[in-house]
Amino acid sequence: MLKTTGLKYLYKHGKTIEFPDIEIETGQRLLISGFSGCGKTTLLSLIAGALRLQEGSINFNDTDYSDMSSMSLDKFRADHIGYIFQTLNLIPFLNVSENIALGIKFSKNRKSKVSDTHQEIERLISSLGLEKEILNTAIDNLSVGQQQRVAVARALLGKPDLILADEPTSALDNDTTKKFLDEVMNTFDRSHQAIIMVSHDLSIAPYFDTVLDFNKHNAHSII
Repeated sequence: MLKTTGLKYLYKHGKTIEFPDIEIETGQRLLISGFSGCGKTTLLSLIAGALRLQEGSINFNDTDYSDMSSMSLDKFRADHIGYIFQTLNLIPFLNVSENIALGIKFSKNRKSKVSDTHQEIERLISSLGLEKEILNTAIDNLSVGQQQRVAVARALLGKPDLILADEPTSALDNDTTKKFLDEVMNTFDRSHQAIIMVSHDLSIAPYFDTVLDFNKHNAHSII
């Protein structure tokens, strides 16, 4: 599904990060761990096509990023990638249902996979441990844990091929983190999707098939 080769990124302040190569197959769950500032979020942004390649290559679903314009990358991301941002990026003036529906607003491809948007949103929030009564609730009235689940539902709506999650458990305590990850892993479809999550917390490693530790700069399997 996804293969990265020889990626390097030069930041404006002069720091250069050299990334290990990644290869992901459908159904795989990859955790990228490492200290703050080691480039985890940058790598996700490169994979998402939100940052332009400087050196190296990314091939996703037989599509080479180096051949694509910024506009083409934006469309490709909307069609094939569900992104769970560290800051969530939920829209405060939209309710829960409207925020989740944004997951398919800019993608005909993902929208075509949803026959009944309201019904699918209800199914997703239920699988993520939320009650359907919150669908008309303003985002600001939700707890951090509830907001995290709304962000996940938005990323999963329309079954994108790849889920990218940037520190989604950073604001959660241990018990809530475990429940949250149980729900996420039970909700995403391993027969059609893959997930890459970045976190500084290696205690969540048992939820993943493979761990890439940026502190050691090499991948290792945990199964």
